[in-house]
Amino acid sequence: MTSAYQELSKTFQRLARFGHLGAIAGVDMQTTMPPGGSQARGEAMAELSVFMHELLTDKRLGGLFDAAQQESLNDVEQANLSEMQRAWQQATILPASLVEAKSLAGSRCEHAWRQQRPANDWQGFSANLKEVVKLSREEAQLRADALGVSRYDALLDVFEPGMTSAQLDSTFGELKSWLPALLQKAVEKQQKTAIAAPVGPFAIEAQKQLGLSVMKTLGFDFNHGRLDVSAHPFCGGVPEDVRITTRYNENDFLSAMMGVIHETGHARYEQNLPQQWRGQPVAHARSTAMHESQSLFMEMQLGRSKAFLQHIHPQVVALMGDQPALALDNFVRQTQRVKPGFIRVDADELSYPAHVILRYEIERALIEGEIEVDDIPALWDEKMQQSLGMDTRGNYRDGCMQDIHWTDGAFGYFPTYTLGAMYAAQLFQAVKRAIPQVDDLIRNGELQPVFDWLQQNIWQHGSRFPTQQLLVNATGETLNPHYFRQHLEQRYLSE
Repeated sequence: MTSAYQELSKTFQRLARFGHLGAIAGVDMQTTMPPGGSQARGEAMAELSVFMHELLTDKRLGGLFDAAQQESLNDVEQANLSEMQRAWQQATILPASLVEAKSLAGSRCEHAWRQQRPANDWQGFSANLKEVVKLSREEAQLRADALGVSRYDALLDVFEPGMTSAQLDSTFGELKSWLPALLQKAVEKQQKTAIAAPVGPFAIEAQKQLGLSVMKTLGFDFNHGRLDVSAHPFCGGVPEDVRITTRYNENDFLSAMMGVIHETGHARYEQNLPQQWRGQPVAHARSTAMHESQSLFMEMQLGRSKAFLQHIHPQVVALMGDQPALALDNFVRQTQRVKPGFIRVDADELSYPAHVILRYEIERALIEGEIEVDDIPALWDEKMQQSLGMDTRGNYRDGCMQDIHWTDGAFGYFPTYTLGAMYAAQLFQAVKRAIPQVDDLIRNGELQPVFDWLQQNIWQHGSRFPTQQLLVNATGETLNPHYFRQHLEQRYLSE
């Protein structure tokens, strides 16, 4: 006879296959789909979302979970059952009508954003965003009532299970207490040394070749993934078919190159999740912040390290051309330059947390009903002035319209970027302890020992352990922001 656990596994295998189609359709929507296909694609994806929601909320699953709890399962199966039950509980909270409405509103808002952002059209964008926020608040209230937490914490739990805004306030509050002074010291230190900016234009095809070359160096599996172009860089698809994107600027090749390194970190995680559990929730990435830790491990800990930059420098010169600004020392300084700016995805490592904390504080107030959509631009400018000294009045495209996350109601997502940076610093410190000669290996392009460590400690475990337990297993302790501060001080004040 088929056990209850096996029946549940079959259901989640079906969900994974439908999710596969949705993921690829979503990537296509943001990369190659013609504008005229937007409405039909949005309706099709909404229909798929409703179908998957109905499959996941089938009433018979409740009985199967009760029965499976009584069965003899090994530790991986128990972890998978826990993840399946969490997904089921999260889904049963929401009615299908809300799932469909939110999907449609998100598709409309995201597609219109592509034209509205370049046009600096806040009024047009805000009209669509208000509907997304309205539906996101409805979702947040339903989740909050079911979980007994605040509306924002209920959404945060979707992306980072177990995390709360109280924990974030404490962690981010500590970060805000020392980061501005460190940022100022780094800027003053770098002003003492001239940093020449590379002079373009840099051919798009050459930039693409550089990106592909770096992806190869970082171990990207091209048999199970590819590189494309989109308005906003992302990693999508499924583990068997990972799609990463970047965007090119003929006057700035570093933005695309670092974007590719960042997304390759996401891709390596996806491509190395446990194959023997594929199609089951336990084979998913542990959390959004853990996912971000892998991209920031690749980009910030590894990709912007002097050792890695020394290794790829010959490739950069060969493809971008030899010029004084691309001399090795200047190339390293340029890549590690601290220069506060408007755009989060282009922000330096020291400025980046300020962008994240700003968005976290705004979106939490928005979901809790403390502010409305119309309040966002003024609040955004106020916080940018306070944290980075930047004036965004009237500049919506480089201010509150620059990100894609709010267009589809991904509230609770932004904090995971800085949590991921902290996880990455802690993980890389553990790598250094395990592999004392790691800098020499990186300089010589011998990166496999680093990848083997990630495979052993993070990638192969999927969602088998809670996030903090995964960190303890890998590093010996739960999240410790000290390592992030130590890393920043060493890179920007000591080197």
